[in-house]
Amino acid sequence: MATTDATWIKHPGFYIKEELDERGWSQRDLAFILGVQEQAVNVIISGKRGISPDMARSLGDAFDVNPDLFANLQKEYEMAQAKQPKAGVSLLGKMHVNYPVREMVNRGWLVNAEADMINQQLARFFEVQNTSQIPYMAHASKKRSLYEEREIPPAQLAWLFRVRHIAKSISAPRYSEGKLREAVETMRGLTVAPEQTREIPRLLAECGVRFIIVEKLPNSKIDGVCFWLNEYSPVIGMSIQRDTIDNFWFVLRHEIEHVLRKHGRKEEMIDGDLQKSRDDETEPEAEKVANLAARDFCVVTEKFESFIIRKKPFYYERDVIAYSRLVNRHPGIVVGQMQRHLDNYSYLTPYLSKVKQFVVPGAIADGWGQILPISL
Repeated sequence: MATTDATWIKHPGFYIKEELDERGWSQRDLAFILGVQEQAVNVIISGKRGISPDMARSLGDAFDVNPDLFANLQKEYEMAQAKQPKAGVSLLGKMHVNYPVREMVNRGWLVNAEADMINQQLARFFEVQNTSQIPYMAHASKKRSLYEEREIPPAQLAWLFRVRHIAKSISAPRYSEGKLREAVETMRGLTVAPEQTREIPRLLAECGVRFIIVEKLPNSKIDGVCFWLNEYSPVIGMSIQRDTIDNFWFVLRHEIEHVLRKHGRKEEMIDGDLQKSRDDETEPEAEKVANLAARDFCVVTEKFESFIIRKKPFYYERDVIAYSRLVNRHPGIVVGQMQRHLDNYSYLTPYLSKVKQFVVPGAIADGWGQILPISL
């Protein structure tokens, strides 16, 4: 049905008929000139068929005008006949510029509804009064938010807020630094087999640490986060974006070090891709110390550096396995640190056992088909 303000736009056949009358030509005359059947002309003039690009060229030659005239007449007519888009299309488009709204709906982070309702939900999700205050939104205020100043990508930010919402919805005992340090020692004995990772959620919960696993959003890189709901309630969030035993333990110990040092109280410690992070001057001090603690937990730094020096430049598989037995670690954990040291992420990959199947079932986890019912 034509839109109200475009009903004056007529089918191109109307204008062709006017030109024929002006020239004193019949439809049969035009068909003869074009080299087509008279019926082909009649269906256009009667408005039953549109003008194809080929016909536009032929009509242009026949009337000695630019063929774009007929092509544009057809385009304007079709646009006039087009239905009005569904209400909210423009609003949904603006929301989707930076944030994967469709995926957030599919994951249960937002409830599927009309655009204005999703708009309201998105504001509540990011804990602001309205969507104009959401970082990175296309129609957001010109004033940069703290998250934008820290250059946290939108997808990472959405993941962070999902972790935050889940953390607020669960209870945990008051945090005990002493218990967490004891738990770290217990964890050393769990590093020999992938299935032992199932003990991690319980151990952290007993220390008062809210441990949450949330599947990352598409096209984003996020390993983990550490932040505090209050001075007695630390939160560790992980994505298991790389489902390997080395990455799991390195990221976990990294985030635990943040908690032990009380990092993340003022602003979240967000770790995008720890596997590729380099220990250089560009790293913030908090990340350096967390990396060192994680590395020492995985391979016992002093012994590992001695091993590297003794075996350089040939690091044979049998030597790596022997070293993993020496430090009582699963071979994959040592291989992960070897890959990092050598900057070669194809080195001995068969040893990188998966852990998600063991740790997720017993954890507070969101994703991989599992949705936690959290009210905004």
